[in-house]
Amino acid sequence: MAQKAPEAKLSPEEYLALERSSEQKHEYADGEVFAMSGGTREHSLIAANVVGELRSALRARPCEAHASDLRIKNVTANRYVYPDASVVCGQPLFEDEHRDTLLNPTAVFEVLSESSERYDRGGKFALYRGIPSITDYVLLSQSHVEIEHFCRQPDGTWLLRVLGPGEKLQLASIGCELAVDELYLKVFARPADA
Repeated sequence: MAQKAPEAKLSPEEYLALERSSEQKHEYADGEVFAMSGGTREHSLIAANVVGELRSALRARPCEAHASDLRIKNVTANRYVYPDASVVCGQPLFEDEHRDTLLNPTAVFEVLSESSERYDRGGKFALYRGIPSITDYVLLSQSHVEIEHFCRQPDGTWLLRVLGPGEKLQLASIGCELAVDELYLKVFARPADA
């Protein structure tokens, strides 16, 4: 029985060249490339709400809110990932002149899905913990109104706070407060004709 020949691993430079010419997004892990799947209506609305609320909250702050198109690199792990949203405060640092790979995010946001939840809680969170500039990691459920906020403490440990309807997400590191209900605006609303 024939076996599939092992694929050659890509260098970071080869990955970036491929990614910059591709219409689909891929994450990179030490030579291996993984295609990202599409999302649901709920996922899309939550991610859009997060970016919109961050943009408004950070308007007068020296911070930028970014959607899922901005790639993040963990230099020590040789990994490239796309969060659903991110914030960088102060001067953004990029890998190269293309300015499409951020090295110093302050906060990252992931909308959980059945296919990504285990990775977002495990390997991806470990990757983010390895980026010293990240102070906040926020997971948002797309099946119900629930947010898990992991905040890096001064001693390097992470504190978890779980939030629900009517509560406020406090992001002290970026100087803003986000209403949970606004992050879930219209997500679970029934259409007018239903």
